[in-house]
Amino acid sequence: MNLPATPEAPAAGTAEAAAGAPPEAGASASGVLGTGWARVLLGLIIPAAVLAAWQLSTAAGLFSVVQLPPPAMVFEAAVDLVQRNQLGQHVAISTQRVLIGFAGGAALGLALGALVGLSRLADVLLAPTIGALRAVPSLAWVPLLILWMKIGEDSKITLIMIGAFFPVFTTVSLALRHVDKNLVEAGRAFGLKGLKLLTTVQLPAVVPSVFSGLRLALAQAWLFLVAAELIASSMGLGFLLTDSQNNGRTDRLLLAIVLLAVIGKTTDAVLGIAEKWAVKRWA
Repeated sequence: MNLPATPEAPAAGTAEAAAGAPPEAGASASGVLGTGWARVLLGLIIPAAVLAAWQLSTAAGLFSVVQLPPPAMVFEAAVDLVQRNQLGQHVAISTQRVLIGFAGGAALGLALGALVGLSRLADVLLAPTIGALRAVPSLAWVPLLILWMKIGEDSKITLIMIGAFFPVFTTVSLALRHVDKNLVEAGRAFGLKGLKLLTTVQLPAVVPSVFSGLRLALAQAWLFLVAAELIASSMGLGFLLTDSQNNGRTDRLLLAIVLLAVIGKTTDAVLGIAEKWAVKRWA
């Protein structure tokens, strides 16, 4: 008598065979990409390629020294400024301006964004005006700030605050409008209301969106820095840019661009670490 074959064993074996190898390969690849050092090394491939192309193009004579000095000349310009005790001062004063302006603009954006996101009346009153101001170019604020605040630090930091304000305001206000209503009602059921409800339930629910706005604001703050340091500045990376242009020092001009890119990415990475901690803590 022939016994009927049992389908369970082949099905299980087939499932294991079909599901075994691909997930292991996928997990291995994702595991490598998830490693910190691997991500850093992979992220350096494009900058290294750009640096090599830069060196090769200058060595081949495709550009004159005035148009594009070789990397060695830019490095020598950095060493020269370090020996003059100027490079550290340029970096320090620009970083200070960005951090102060970013902190002020982000705090104001968070406060008004929360107000507009939670209140229909505030949305109707404030959102159209803030949306219109957001369209004003950064350089358009410069003459007005000089007229109001003269040419000191206040005008520069205020301009950076303006740049940092809008990304935070926009992301926070939009995110708070889409918070799960059931979550809010649960918080109210536990007696939470007003500022306590905002800080305990609503803001933690939008932590990823808040940090997205903060990172955009930080990038915007570095962009507005150059415009801010056009306001009769005598120090800073923005001043180094314009001064190098006026004096025909392309090597220093490229140095300022590289420093802005490196420092901007470094500050963004620090904020990214804070984002991971905040998401684990609250989200």
